[in-house]
Amino acid sequence: MTFAPQIDLSKISDITPAGSDYDTVRKVIEMLSLDYQEQPSLETIAARLGQSPTQLQKTFTRWAGLSPKAFLQAVTLDHAKRLLGQEGMPLLETSIELGLSGPGRLHDLFVTHEAMSPGEWKAKGGGLTIRYGFHSSPFGQALVMVTDRGLAGLAFADPGEETACFEDMAGRWPNANFIADNSATEPYAGRIFDPARWCDDQPLRVVLIGTDFQVRVWESLLLIPIGKAVTYSDIAAKIGQPTASRAVGAAVGRNPVSFVVPCHRALGKSGALTGYHWGLTRKRAMLGWEAGQVEN
Repeated sequence: MTFAPQIDLSKISDITPAGSDYDTVRKVIEMLSLDYQEQPSLETIAARLGQSPTQLQKTFTRWAGLSPKAFLQAVTLDHAKRLLGQEGMPLLETSIELGLSGPGRLHDLFVTHEAMSPGEWKAKGGGLTIRYGFHSSPFGQALVMVTDRGLAGLAFADPGEETACFEDMAGRWPNANFIADNSATEPYAGRIFDPARWCDDQPLRVVLIGTDFQVRVWESLLLIPIGKAVTYSDIAAKIGQPTASRAVGAAVGRNPVSFVVPCHRALGKSGALTGYHWGLTRKRAMLGWEAGQVEN
């Protein structure tokens, strides 16, 4: 395996700049999450961040498409329960019955995917070349990893966490050859995070590298439309293993293609957001950002 011993940030030209919208948004989300019961006002939040209420409102709304108050409502437990449906039918089945999703339209990124063979997975990346680069995104610094067959990895890091983020992802395929190559990953980053470029005539190519069980779980995640959610038990039932909710949760947590394979849309049975490998604040950010996309 070829690890980068140290990621030289000075050579990565398109990393999220300091003071970006997401840095402000992250602080607001953390504050709202910690002080949810107090329902802090815009003025209170702005004062804590040393910003004017007007500027904070503009920054947050530009990023999310929602005001801080509307965003808070979009990630509350009640909203999560509404995402899961109110008629008693698992939302994954409901979405398919309504024609919101299906083989020809896996989800709103219009993803086409393939899975590596069991033999390729057992080789732990042996014989595989993975090119990687860090890029700006609505959710902080994004680590994009690609093979000649498509997007293989997508992860996120806050400033200073780049090396740890890379090592976490590279450790999933310890025998692969890793090459820093932003020119190879930039086209993927540009498409992933720009809704204007989500189109069905040029689907985003994704390659899933995992066990057979993990791939089945990840394929189920691809069926969840933007602005919707499912529970782990829904997914377990969908893949024909209704008692495997805990194993499904573990597979969701090991999803290597965050956001594109929308593991952030998987919730606990009660509608609780539960955990997220790249931080619960980022999961809230993704759900709120997507709510803004649906509203627009």
